[in-house]
Amino acid sequence: MSAAALHLPGLWAAAATHSPLRIVTVDRASAPERQPASRKKPVQSLAFYRKHTNALLRRYLYASMLIGRAPSLLDHPVARGWASSRPVRTFEDAVNFVLDVERCLARLGALDRCLLNRLVLQEYTLLEVSIMLRISVNTVAAQLGKATDRLTQILLKEALLVLTQS
Repeated sequence: MSAAALHLPGLWAAAATHSPLRIVTVDRASAPERQPASRKKPVQSLAFYRKHTNALLRRYLYASMLIGRAPSLLDHPVARGWASSRPVRTFEDAVNFVLDVERCLARLGALDRCLLNRLVLQEYTLLEVSIMLRISVNTVAAQLGKATDRLTQILLKEALLVLTQS
């Protein structure tokens, strides 16, 4: 195993901070006087970051295979590692990254872990997973989005996924 194989790039995402334009027709005679409105920070949709979360899961799969550990989505205790938002350069960094991601995955429900495992890591199709789980394809697609959003929230909270504003 070469040291170059352990170099895994960090994942960065960017989102626009402006809110979408809304067109409203107002009757000027009945419109109240305009008051200065305080600008609220728009709520960013986690759906924008799904591809970055999926890329981080693939990075987790790659790193776990490099350190000789099969990726586990089961609920067993793992040791605490430090935040792995920086690039992985050494074997120890790869071990810490894998343990950190496993700890985040352990916080998800069983269905969420199953969907992420089958669809993102093992690359099954929606139809294949729906047949395995005996639920509809639409339910699998909807639950996958929700599971990815929940994992994104956890990764953001633990600083494993770094998002930048542009």
